[in-house]
Amino acid sequence: MNITANETLDAKGLACPMPIVKTKKAITKLQPGQVIEVQATDKGSTADIRAWAGSTGHQYLGTIEEDNVLKHYLRKATDEETKEETKHEDVINLEELRSKINGEESITILDVRESAEFAFGHITGAVNIPLGELEERFSEIDEDKEIHVICRTGNRSDLAAQKLTEKGFENVKNVIPGMTKWEGPTEKNN
Repeated sequence: MNITANETLDAKGLACPMPIVKTKKAITKLQPGQVIEVQATDKGSTADIRAWAGSTGHQYLGTIEEDNVLKHYLRKATDEETKEETKHEDVINLEELRSKINGEESITILDVRESAEFAFGHITGAVNIPLGELEERFSEIDEDKEIHVICRTGNRSDLAAQKLTEKGFENVKNVIPGMTKWEGPTEKNN
């Protein structure tokens, strides 16, 4: 497949949220309708970029993998297509989450990181559904419980919390800043 991009962005070797951060900055330099190729090695970047594009009005065209490099293609939206980037308003910090885990509250902790990230350390009892699989796996989430969505930094979980709310889940909280600052107990998958 031969795709011509107006701009190429190197985000190889960077983990979430940096591919998105760099993409946000680079896409502002393009004219509406132009295409950017974002080169990344973070496997989670596919779901992240697709979700971010959808939340801003930019068009996610697709991803091609070549030699362990993911090449994401985005078309910059016109002014009419652009949406104000939204944030999930219902947030909870790590200390509040820790107090709920230590209490008797019945909550769901939904970890939307990639399965490899989850395997190397997650909150005990957390459910792992990577952001890219969320829409196909909504049925696995108990709508009657308070849902606390967590990722590495709070960006993927924000996008996931928005998707859950749009799908009709009512008690959804985005956990910020995410697992990078979590100091509570964790477990690993062997």
